[in-house]
Order: sequence, then structure tokens, then C-alpha cells
Amino acid sequence: MHQYIPNTEAEQLKMLNEVGITSFEELLDSIPGALRFIGKLPLPPAKSEMEHKRDVLKIVSADANTSSYVSFLGAGSYDHFIPHIVDVLISRSEFYTAYTPYQAEVSQGTLQAMYEYQSMICELSGMDLANSSMYDGASAMAEACLLATRHTGRKKILISKSVNPVYVDVALTYARHQGLDFEFIDLEDGITNLNSLAEMLDEMTAGVVIQNPNFYGGLEDLSAIKSRISDPKVLLIAVVNPISLNLLEAPGKLGADIVVGEGQSLGNHLSFGGPYLGFMAVKEALIRKIPGRIAGESIDVHGNRAFVMVLRTREQDIRREKATSNICTNQGLNALAACIYMSTLGKNGLRKVAELCTQKAHYLAEAIDNLEGYSLETKYYFNEFVVKVPGSAKALGEEAARAGFFPGVALSQFDKEAEDKLLIAVTEKRTKAEMDDLLTFLKGYST
Repeated sequence: MHQYIPNTEAEQLKMLNEVGITSFEELLDSIPGALRFIGKLPLPPAKSEMEHKRDVLKIVSADANTSSYVSFLGAGSYDHFIPHIVDVLISRSEFYTAYTPYQAEVSQGTLQAMYEYQSMICELSGMDLANSSMYDGASAMAEACLLATRHTGRKKILISKSVNPVYVDVALTYARHQGLDFEFIDLEDGITNLNSLAEMLDEMTAGVVIQNPNFYGGLEDLSAIKSRISDPKVLLIAVVNPISLNLLEAPGKLGADIVVGEGQSLGNHLSFGGPYLGFMAVKEALIRKIPGRIAGESIDVHGNRAFVMVLRTREQDIRREKATSNICTNQGLNALAACIYMSTLGKNGLRKVAELCTQKAHYLAEAIDNLEGYSLETKYYFNEFVVKVPGSAKALGEEAARAGFFPGVALSQFDKEAEDKLLIAVTEKRTKAEMDDLLTFLKGYST
């Protein structure tokens, strides 16, 4: 029997006798012999915990990570600094092992964390209500598209070609069997073409999806886009970078009806792609249509401040086609990390992070643009931009990795015609020395 199960042999025998057998092997008698493994498994000899830990660390050390490489990767996941207090607090057992607060009277801490998180997302986005998180930014955008169709009764979604292609793939997957019609708005100089948008709008349009800053780093004019949408039934869905909202005007003030995005940059580690945190915020008219969980503030019978679960989609399982979503949980721990991160930095700290990101990005972009053989392709940007490189961006990235850099994301994996395009992101973590080292590498790189 397993050495970590604290039962003596006598106790094990007593349990076996209780079900009418005398050995563990008898439990397997119902499995046909042809399906049972005979002999010993081809496993290596047992090792001590110390030996095993040494082997695991040796394997892990082979991973390329942002502790040993200087990262300029972006495209939706960013290498921001995370104060140590975030990991310390989310590791507390009352948070780390908690699942879902079904019983409000014993879940006040969890419910308050959800409520505070929602409040902060509303402040950032300029919206009336936020839910307590989606799975990630991609699923949040997909759910926003479904929300628009439910609210309007229409089936057509217009998506700018500057929206993250991974998000688009997820939205297409969500809507595959729901009869939605996705049409894509052309770009001009890396941002959404307003004339193209105006021509595509019609009485069947449920929503328009715009990412700002967009996938290529360009800044979109949400207010100009909103002005082109003359039909009040058409919802404007804004996909945003939450860090950028500490400098840019809140999308809610620019006419957005639904705001979604990826919350990884708010105190969550890169973690090789997940788990991440999708946020969603809406205007008041859409409160009853929003998926996921919503925590609210109330007063208990003693007149004290108390928190309750106001709405939750999971209880709509039995409603089937009438349910607003099939999402069954929320990224509670990731949302808590975001809440602690925003609380720790505060309004001024978050703005400082945003300022450093954009200042450093502009320094690096302008310096690269001055290098022979390179050209800056993004005109107005926050902290991410596209550079045209000599030869293949993928080959450049492979060579840079050997020099200790993740220089950016080769766009050829999303667009075969973008073989020489590199998407570079700069966060507050990047030092001038690191950026100058990258510039030295790029200057000396030859195809």
C-alpha cells in the first residue's frame, strides 16, 4: 500500500474484510485477465526524495524562461514585475484552497476579494459593472460576442483584423454551432479602417470588436469608431490591456458597451501560458446578460457591511439554452492576485508602471528604427510595436535566443506574408542596459 496513506496493515485488513475480501488484489478480480498487466512495470529503481528533487531541478533548468533570458515577448502575455506580497497573500490557505463561496455567511473574505476586484476593474475600464473573472482574455472576448447577439437578437459580429488572432480563433470556436456570422474589418496603417467599418454595418450587426492597443501595438480611436456606429442597438466591444488604462482614457468614457481583456499583466506570472485571468465589464443595461459570477455589497441583520453572491451563471445549468453562458467557475485565485497587485501599487503606482512601459518602448522603438536594415511599422503605440527586420524574424529570434534574448514574437506564425515582421513588447522591467544590449545584437545581426 502507499506509504503516505496513514493506515496500518491491521486497519487495511479490517477495511478489506468489511467488503468481504482478504487482499487488495481481490478488488481487481472483476477486471478481465486480458486487460490486466502481468509482471512488473518497467520503472527505474526507486530514488530518495533528495535524489528525485535533484533530477527534477536538472530537467527544469533546461527550460528557457524570463529569469535567465531578457524578454521582449508580448502579443497578450507580458513580463511585468510582481511584488512579492502578491504571491505571499494568495498562498494563504483560506485563499489558496478555497473554491466557490456558496455559503455567504462563511465566505465573507472570498466574497469581499471578488467585490473589490470587480470595483477596481470598473474603475480602470470606466464601466458600471464587472464580473468576477472569465477564464482568460480570449474566452472573455468570445463571451462578449455571444452577449452582443443575445442582447440584440442579431447574428453578425464585425471584428477588426487588428484583434489578437488567437482571440479570434477562440471566438470562432465558441460560436461554431450558434449561427453567428463573423466579418473582418480591413486595416489602414495598422489600425482599423473607419470607412471599411461604416460600409459593413447593417441592420444585422450585433457588435463591433476593437482591440486597443491592438495586436500590432497600434492605438485605435475608440471615440471615432463609436461615432461611425449610428445604430444604437450595435454594441461596441473593446478588448484592452489593463496596464494601458492607467494612461489612456477609459473605454467606458469613449462609448464602449462591453470591455474585456487579459488580466495576466495584473500581478499574474507568465507561467508558460496559464492559468490566466479574463476580465469583463459592461454598461448597466447589460447587467442581466453578463456571464460569470457577480459579488455585491449589502448590510447584514446586525447592520454590518456584508458581501453576497448577487448573480452566478453556474446555477443556470438547468436552464440550458436560456442560460447566459456555460462558464462554470471563475479564476478566483488569479483575480485575487490582480486585486492585491492593484491595491499594492495603488493609483499612482499603476500609472508609473504604464508610464515606464511607454517611455521605454518609445526609446527602444526609435533606436531600432535608426538601425540600418530595420524600420518601425507601428506609428502610435503604448508599449508594443512591429519592426521590419532583415530576412526572417523567426530566424532572428532563434539567433537572439542563443545570445540570451527573447527579442519578440515573429508574426509569421499568424500571417505567412509577415515573415520579416517582429512584434516587440517592453515593460517596466526592461533596463536601459538590456535594451542597449538588444540594440547591439540587432546591429550586428546578419541574415
